[in-house]
Amino acid sequence: MVQFRFLLGSLLIAFLVACGGKPENSSQGASTAATTPEEHANPSDYDPDRGAGKFTEENVVLGESLDKAMADRGHDIQKVKCSACHRLTDEKLVGPGWAGVTERQKPYWIMNFITNPDEMIDRDPILQAQLELCLVRMPNQNLTDDEARDILEFMRENDGVK
Repeated sequence: MVQFRFLLGSLLIAFLVACGGKPENSSQGASTAATTPEEHANPSDYDPDRGAGKFTEENVVLGESLDKAMADRGHDIQKVKCSACHRLTDEKLVGPGWAGVTERQKPYWIMNFITNPDEMIDRDPILQAQLELCLVRMPNQNLTDDEARDILEFMRENDGVK
């Protein structure tokens, strides 16, 4: 029984470290500058409509209709990097369900969040409230800009864009 408790405790610690820690070297994926708490300690300079990151209304342009090839690539990425924590419905798993996310958030906010989750969680009041419910920080998946855009297109498809 003691060995089982030790094993269970070790697995829990390994899970928390793997899912909640910041990567030591995140040179892969989208390029975001490393920040210290002092650099973003002032919440008054944070725009909750845009989030924190390089994506803006000008550089995230969506078509009226869905780009099916992008959505398919996004679905493939979602199955590998997202499905362990997120359902495609509104059901909460580890993290919140994805249903309706593109109706609640602006496209560039979503792109900033999925490529820059640490700073966004530290600064965004909606994400801080979500963290209180989920109790686990979203890990940085080191997505490239193209991967993030593909996931966004899949999220649009999941929300019924044709």
